[in-house]
Amino acid sequence: MARKEKQQSGTPKEPGRLAQVRQVYTAARQVDRTIPWWMLLAFLGVLVVGVGIGALLGHWVYALVLSIPLGLLAAVLVLSRKAERAAFRSIEGQPGAAGAALGALRRGWYYDQQPVAVDGARGTRPEDMAGAAFVYRAVGRPGVVLVAEGPNARRSKLVAQERKKVERVAPGVPVTTLVVGDEADQVPVRKVSAKMTRMKPVLTKEEAAAVNKRLKALGGVRPPIPAGMDPMRARVDRKAMRGR
Repeated sequence: MARKEKQQSGTPKEPGRLAQVRQVYTAARQVDRTIPWWMLLAFLGVLVVGVGIGALLGHWVYALVLSIPLGLLAAVLVLSRKAERAAFRSIEGQPGAAGAALGALRRGWYYDQQPVAVDGARGTRPEDMAGAAFVYRAVGRPGVVLVAEGPNARRSKLVAQERKKVERVAPGVPVTTLVVGDEADQVPVRKVSAKMTRMKPVLTKEEAAAVNKRLKALGGVRPPIPAGMDPMRARVDRKAMRGR
């Protein structure tokens, strides 16, 4: 009876782990055609090493049986890393790429993939956002990080305004600015989360939460960007790669 009610509830069934991996593989391969070859190389590399060690110990059959699942695991790990790189490659240079990059942050950060400040966006279409500047804000144990993108003149003005807001609400809290781009003094979008993760912590978890709460109370602009914007829908779903 319970099973029948569950079937009639109309709740969509979540895809299984293999289906999730297949979805990630399909999306990533559209950007990077070399992914299957790297996966095959990882699988065969583990297999050869495992069987070689087993042959030296006189148990190559057991080693082969153990190496197959290990090889598959290595192939999935390669897929995960390559898929993440392909996702960032597909959004480089697009308006809103910095916000999507924040989605790769680990636990301990408070952020919103919607910008806290925008200048120059005329609408929600990509052509309407060309030439606009965006500032995103993240709060963690290293303090407040302003992630900015767009033309220098507009970007610098927005960053200065947001820095003043933060210093007014949370005096003494370090404020770091990262500019997303490919120039010498900028950070490529694929390296944003890694750079933020390596920052030195200066706040406790409780202090970071309190600072985030104060900044949230400020509210923010209503930028002309669709809610939940994720350029090219390319942000890597880490849960899908690990299995839910």
